[in-house]
Amino acid sequence: MTAIALTIAGSDSGAGAGIQADIKTFSALGAYAASVLTAVTAQNTRGVTAVEDISPSIIAAQLDAVLGDLAVDAVKIGMVSRAETIGVIAGRLAPFAGPIVVDPVMVATSGDRLLREDAMAALVGELLPLAHVVTPNLAEAALLTGRPMAATPEEMIGQARIILGFGAKAVLMKGGHGTGETSTDLLVTDTDVSEFAAPRIDTRNDHGTGCTLAAAVTAHLARGLTLTEACRAAKIYLHAALTAGRALRVGQGRGPVHHFHAWWTA
Repeated sequence: MTAIALTIAGSDSGAGAGIQADIKTFSALGAYAASVLTAVTAQNTRGVTAVEDISPSIIAAQLDAVLGDLAVDAVKIGMVSRAETIGVIAGRLAPFAGPIVVDPVMVATSGDRLLREDAMAALVGELLPLAHVVTPNLAEAALLTGRPMAATPEEMIGQARIILGFGAKAVLMKGGHGTGETSTDLLVTDTDVSEFAAPRIDTRNDHGTGCTLAAAVTAHLARGLTLTEACRAAKIYLHAALTAGRALRVGQGRGPVHHFHAWWTA
């Protein structure tokens, strides 16, 4: 059977993050990529200059078209900036029986805010309870929990447990925004904590890392891996994409990771 992964996210015109990064990642990891566009951003390696949301009715029509025809194995939800958008997505996905990965895209790598203040409650109340796993970075976890950004594994686990309390089945706390020579992600469930560590990569080309990791988890879930296996494999893929991405010359700011590092050399 063909593994099919669906991304529900915003467009990045620079193609380093968002729905473009998701499609690249799904394709690189052997999953067919379907997509539902939630917003269009004017964005490049230096930042976001404009955002225009897609209407809830068109988002609903896209979801109906995909889910009414394709046998989707796993879903990734990325940028959803408005409460109305979240409501439509949650309603359409309520009957979906496969794994849902929620990447709470709140702030771009450049620091630009991507989630409206009034959408936070809808994200927590409507999307997180549907999540097989939520994948916040340290800054996003702090915003979700109302705590200072975690600085220790214990604080990361504590914030993950708060997010579990919102209804998510698991939380993958991403350590990429931390410090030290090792970047450590923690997969936290009600009963277990798993650690995935890799040497931190010194690079300016880190645009889209969060989207890419969550998309890699989704692709591996679509192909039948367990959550722990999917998170471990996604970490390995991202580390290789970051390593190879150091040689990319794309834009004048924070460039993208190299999603297709296994097929061509920068």
